[in-house]
Amino acid sequence: MIHGFTGSPATLEPWARGLAADGYTVSVPRLAGHGTRWEDLNETRWQDWYQSVEDAFLDLKKRCDRIFVAGFSVGGALGLKLAQIRGSEIEGVLLLNPSIFDERKIYYLLPLVKHLIPSLKSGAMDVNKPNPVRHSYGRLPLKALDSLRGLWDSVEAELYMVTTPLMVAYSVQDHVVDPRNSETIIDNVYSADIREVIFEKSFHNVALDYEADILIEESSLFIQDVLTGEITRSEELDERELIDAEFDAIVSGLSLDQSSPRTYLDELDRPQADDFLEPNPRLPKLSESNRSAIWLLASGSVLILLFIFTGFDLFGTGAWPGVIASIAGLVRIMWNTARRFDDGEDGARL
Repeated sequence: MIHGFTGSPATLEPWARGLAADGYTVSVPRLAGHGTRWEDLNETRWQDWYQSVEDAFLDLKKRCDRIFVAGFSVGGALGLKLAQIRGSEIEGVLLLNPSIFDERKIYYLLPLVKHLIPSLKSGAMDVNKPNPVRHSYGRLPLKALDSLRGLWDSVEAELYMVTTPLMVAYSVQDHVVDPRNSETIIDNVYSADIREVIFEKSFHNVALDYEADILIEESSLFIQDVLTGEITRSEELDERELIDAEFDAIVSGLSLDQSSPRTYLDELDRPQADDFLEPNPRLPKLSESNRSAIWLLASGSVLILLFIFTGFDLFGTGAWPGVIASIAGLVRIMWNTARRFDDGEDGARL
């Protein structure tokens, strides 16, 4: 059983204990960087979290002949990745509010923001029950969060490789993970049997919410149905089906937008190396003055965007620090450019 991003095994305790009470051997590993300090999570990447999952899987395999994988939130993405790699060794996969993408605009800023701000304050626990106990970090480590996007991309692109029996359980009132994540999984995996479970009273973490007993009951029924043969796995994809599925996955990511990167078809029309030598101009060197101006402009823009999209207020003065920094950087660049022309330069050097 795999917990979510910034969480810990305690977030799954009722679910895990419920299945253990039904007689199953249960393993709930602590993912690398989790369950200590948020700073430790910022020192890890998604490959480290996956390694924690695979190590626990191999250890459990020494003691058990038939293994199921259950994942909550980002733990669902890690469970799917394990099924994509070791699917023939897994009996079935159980997903609870799985997360394989997030379309909020803040994620587009992470490659830059993570170098300026190490973390952001995370929201309250998304549990409908009153006074839930927090078992996760109170801050979101941004370097780790940016790495999470790589896991999402990898898992979503290879959903067709999942052929095991699947239980997808999700909440209609989830305020952390959009239920469309579950719909995308259901529509794109190659599992022959998919059991869909919907929760209407619970929020994101059902294991700590009103419908935890239903989650345990449905999970146990699914496992029993797989073990008794009532639910069967898909026949292994033959080579032709695998090629077709991979081709469909690639085509679905193509764009007709002419501004997009060159495609393989574009490359066929490119001159060969013997016919054409591309120029390799040197990048301009920035002066110290222009470097500081660009830094002011970039950091100011980031502060403005953070305030608009997340409400982040570094100095308690709204977006004004970002506005002032951006204006200062822009004025400095204009001043440096004007001074070069006054000195008789052609303006080509920065």
